[in-house]
Amino acid sequence: MCGRFVLFTESLLDEVGKWEGIEEVHAPEGLPPARYNIAPTQPVAIVRVQERAARVEPARWGLLPHWKKDLDGSPLFNARAETVATKPSFREAFKRNRCIIPLDGYYEWKAEKPSPSGGVKAKGKKTPYYVTGPEGMLFAAGLWATGMERLSATMITTEATEEMAWLHGRLPKFLTAEEIGAWLVGEPLLEPSNVTGFKVRHADPAVGNVRNDCAELIAEQPPTSLF
Repeated sequence: MCGRFVLFTESLLDEVGKWEGIEEVHAPEGLPPARYNIAPTQPVAIVRVQERAARVEPARWGLLPHWKKDLDGSPLFNARAETVATKPSFREAFKRNRCIIPLDGYYEWKAEKPSPSGGVKAKGKKTPYYVTGPEGMLFAAGLWATGMERLSATMITTEATEEMAWLHGRLPKFLTAEEIGAWLVGEPLLEPSNVTGFKVRHADPAVGNVRNDCAELIAEQPPTSLF
């Protein structure tokens, strides 16, 4: 799954402009501010494409289907690839409303095995990690909707690839440059990501509090002592 992520790249419009077939890129509400701890229900930047024009817009992270009447229930911030085509919450958006969710990296928490000495890695402790792509930005497959008269989005997840399974059993469906256009026009592309070469490092434990939102969260962390 993906429940927290980072987007700070000022060159977002330039990066989107590099996509195959894109001739124009617009951000009618301006560029998103730098964020280092984006959480569900908060605004995220999404990219929708019509013909050869890309549009970067803010959307609520947590899909609101057209039939949604209130905000009750858990936010639909992830959609499982295995059921997205059939689950009522997602199937209409999967058929018609594709988008891309750009990010510079995301956080994942891993339950650490307890240390034999009973040290820092106590039973039940989860360690936050910060994950980035092999180079530059990551682009995740997403869906959008306009239930409750507001733009909202969700991120597709798949089983983790062999490379990333040690960290978590799920992984966002990150798209290669060649796959972005295919996703936007309706190709399924629901298999685990073809992106490889992820970089993983420890994140500041303060990321666990959604009120913390600063660049220090992704700074290199000192090694954790086991004693």
